[in-house]
Amino acid sequence: MPLIKHGALAENLFADVADSAPLPDEPAIVSLARFLAERETLLARNAPLGVRLKSEESPAALGEDAARLSLIVLEFAKFRDGRAFSWARMLRTRLGFRGEIRAAGDFLTDQLAFMHRVGFDGFEVSEKITPEAFRRALGEMRFVYQPSADGKKTIRELRAGS
Repeated sequence: MPLIKHGALAENLFADVADSAPLPDEPAIVSLARFLAERETLLARNAPLGVRLKSEESPAALGEDAARLSLIVLEFAKFRDGRAFSWARMLRTRLGFRGEIRAAGDFLTDQLAFMHRVGFDGFEVSEKITPEAFRRALGEMRFVYQPSADGKKTIRELRAGS
């Protein structure tokens, strides 16, 4: 599946590792269950680490360890399931996560601008979402009503001149 970061196709440097598979020496992504079971060993590795969260798994389970991760992948089981939007915003605003938040699974082009606003910066996309379509989707909302993790000024703030 292609990966888009910063509006362009990017190489995925992380290997997805099954729970029963040995860890490679390269950057790896593990499930939350494996992370919790092998926490000490995984955090002691000398390679970047990512954790994949299913839509029903809250990033709060990572606690302070979130700051020690390079990547958190949030899965969209169905495009109608919006929990990953909340998880991304929680990671950015409450947990102070500064690494990459990657979207994976079933989401629509129409959701990309909202996903970017709440903190996603990597996207595992289907073949039909090109970098051009991605950039076009991000540009669809010039003005916003609600504050979010992206720090974009709201219409109210713009009107007030702040």
